[in-house]
Amino acid sequence: MNRDDLPTILCVDDEPRVVDGLAVHLRRDYQVVTANGGQSALQILKEKGAPAVVVSDMRMPGMDGAALLKQVKHLYPETTRILLTGEPGRDAAIAAINDGQIFRFLVKPCPPDKLRSAIDAGVTHHRLQVAERVLLQETLVGCIKALVDILAITNPVAFGRATRVQRLATDLAAAIGNKGFWQLEAAAMLSQIGYVSLPVELVEKLYYAKHLTPEERTLADGAPSVAQKLLGRIPRLEPVMEILAASQNAKANVPDPLLKLGAGILRLVLEYDAHIARGLPVGGAISAIREHKVRHDSALVVSLEGMVGPAVGTELVSEVSVGRVTPGMVFIDDLRTSVGTLLVPKGFEVTETFLERMRNFGPGILQERVRVTGAPKHGS
Repeated sequence: MNRDDLPTILCVDDEPRVVDGLAVHLRRDYQVVTANGGQSALQILKEKGAPAVVVSDMRMPGMDGAALLKQVKHLYPETTRILLTGEPGRDAAIAAINDGQIFRFLVKPCPPDKLRSAIDAGVTHHRLQVAERVLLQETLVGCIKALVDILAITNPVAFGRATRVQRLATDLAAAIGNKGFWQLEAAAMLSQIGYVSLPVELVEKLYYAKHLTPEERTLADGAPSVAQKLLGRIPRLEPVMEILAASQNAKANVPDPLLKLGAGILRLVLEYDAHIARGLPVGGAISAIREHKVRHDSALVVSLEGMVGPAVGTELVSEVSVGRVTPGMVFIDDLRTSVGTLLVPKGFEVTETFLERMRNFGPGILQERVRVTGAPKHGS
């Protein structure tokens, strides 16, 4: 095996001879990186990325091992965390286990074979964590995309909006350094799932901010609970549900920093999309958002403004015949039938499923030409 393909182990101790000794035992089968303190370890992680395992001493000046592993857990949740301590005190153990959620707690001096066994188990644990994430990203998120694509046919306003919100949320997450945030991507796509229980006409009224009767308001207010009941039956969706719930409540207590960030992003892009859908320009939408300082993180608002502001007017807009739209194009205007029925709202991204549905309409039922962003195929 190429050494670059070997799992990486980060060994942290304020005594150089200790980390050097650890490296000697591990270098044959692992890439070993060493650090002589908590801050040094965090800098190395920032430069080199997440290792498979972090092995840290407990007692170090400045930042102890429990504090370091807590940071590692938040920054690199898939990295396995092992703590070494020369003083197996109760308080130290509680801090390490509760805050850092360590994989192993070992007492120094630790026999080399016991340490090696713990690290081997930690690498295996890391591989399982990565495999589960890949499975969730590629399988669960793929299934959700297919579900939302199908639901967009029956409820175009709600699930057309879901595709826009998903695009905004994942772009914003990537812009602030959280590319591949699958929990947020799934939450954004499922943000409209509660509306399956509402009449399509009511969803349109909500979308365009029209006046609701008391009965309609009661139905609309019940949509989040419908979503929780539907999603609660799906295994491994707990972090997605936490993002969804917290996105509706800016004061919600979300212990996990990543999920808290996801809830803040989703809350922000949902409000931004609502303002745009109701006719506000980009600048007006951002100004309206800034009026709710308590609801949104100011740094996220700045990042969103930086992302959507420069894009205004730079996208290529084309007018094409309806029969020539292709997957990936985005509608600039609402697409309606000849009798005024909304087929998909503006901002909807064309998918293969949508094209199949369009082929079922006979000639003269849909408007002949539409404005889209994205390059049309030749001959459109």
